[in-house]
Amino acid sequence: MHTEIQLVEQQLNRIILGKPQQIRLALTCLLAEGHLLLEDLPGMGKTTLAHALAESLGLSYRRVQFTSDLLPADLTGFSIFDARSQQFSFQPGPVFSQVLLADEINRASPKTQSALLEAMEEHQVSVDGETRPLPAPFFVIATQNPLFHSGTNALPESQLDRFLIRLSLGFPDRDAELQLLQQDCSASQHKIVPALLSTERLIALQQQIPKQQISNEVLGYVLDLIGHSRKRSDMLPLSPRAAKGLVRAAKAYAFLQQRSFVTADDIQAVFPAVAEHRLQPRQQQQFAGLAQQLLLETPCLV
Repeated sequence: MHTEIQLVEQQLNRIILGKPQQIRLALTCLLAEGHLLLEDLPGMGKTTLAHALAESLGLSYRRVQFTSDLLPADLTGFSIFDARSQQFSFQPGPVFSQVLLADEINRASPKTQSALLEAMEEHQVSVDGETRPLPAPFFVIATQNPLFHSGTNALPESQLDRFLIRLSLGFPDRDAELQLLQQDCSASQHKIVPALLSTERLIALQQQIPKQQISNEVLGYVLDLIGHSRKRSDMLPLSPRAAKGLVRAAKAYAFLQQRSFVTADDIQAVFPAVAEHRLQPRQQQQFAGLAQQLLLETPCLV
């Protein structure tokens, strides 16, 4: 593993205690040039992780608190008429940053949520008939509360599909929570998180991900998993975009494991985080864990 990424991972593990796999998957997502969705109960560290990721990567970022009255223009920007020049001037919104922290994204209206679709997929924004490119690299790190919480609007499947990885931090174990309470008592919160990467270095690392080797046998395993989802009638099938995202995420995960090639273990490690939010159950009474079911039911012959 390159020293810079190793240092970033170590720093994040000191901030978010007891969640090494979730942190590695978050870095996997960003190295693979994907967008990250953090879903969990309030107070579990979602926003802390999002802030720490942005600051550790040394990128410009803006945080937007999504609420029911947030408008699309509040994200993308708007044009203002200048009486002196007799012209309209464009005022860019917070989406024109390298990292957009979309806090509690599912509290906004569907119309505002949809304003991010073009930005997330094409890294550009169309406002007032003009298309404007976004900075590179561009990431959306979004947090959301579970749908049973009041005031939430479910993200549509089209937007969920734009997120490469969805993570849930979950409750810390007893030792990690004890450390957290000790830190609280010693007033050590809100420390400045130093930037450990430059924009140029991050882009250089991202450019190495497609060079990771993956055999036809491992690709065959990916196709088996994707194909099995399309034979099930109790879930939405995985799209070609999901298949490409799975391969990209597995390459980034292998890179973080200090390997130049992808194994079936890499596919299995990232598959639940890549696939679960796309495998929407067709009936409300079905439980989560569909991605794990597919892993158990699909033979791995690699």
